[in-house]
Amino acid sequence: MNACGVALRLGLALALALPVGAGAQGPTAPSTAPSAAPGTATPNLDVLKGTWVRPDGGYVIGVKGVGADGRLDATYFNPNQLPFARAQASSDGGVLRVVLVLQAGGYAGSTYELRYDPATDRLQGTYYQAVAKQKFDVYFARR
Repeated sequence: MNACGVALRLGLALALALPVGAGAQGPTAPSTAPSAAPGTATPNLDVLKGTWVRPDGGYVIGVKGVGADGRLDATYFNPNQLPFARAQASSDGGVLRVVLVLQAGGYAGSTYELRYDPATDRLQGTYYQAVAKQKFDVYFARR
């Protein structure tokens, strides 16, 4: 393999090893959160319960409960409490996904589309800020 191919493989390996937004935040402490049972393809939806913090701004998602249908009893804090118009979890091909839609305040239609990463115990994905029509890569770490 030539030097260009080696550099490309090394760069790809590094990119896959870094979670979204990891650069400035550095490593996080090991998690004691519940995870998928060994040998199962999909984490239990209860793994979403708890408090999740977005380190780049202190935004917080609190998940109190998860319904059998995947509906989340969840609230957003920025820093004041705002309800979600929709908070839903689902499993897609063994990946636990979360969609959170805000309608209150200046957030009309703003949406988080996140996936749970059991290796890092994070919710990571994108945030669409509807008013500004901008999309951001984000992650939430468990508090």
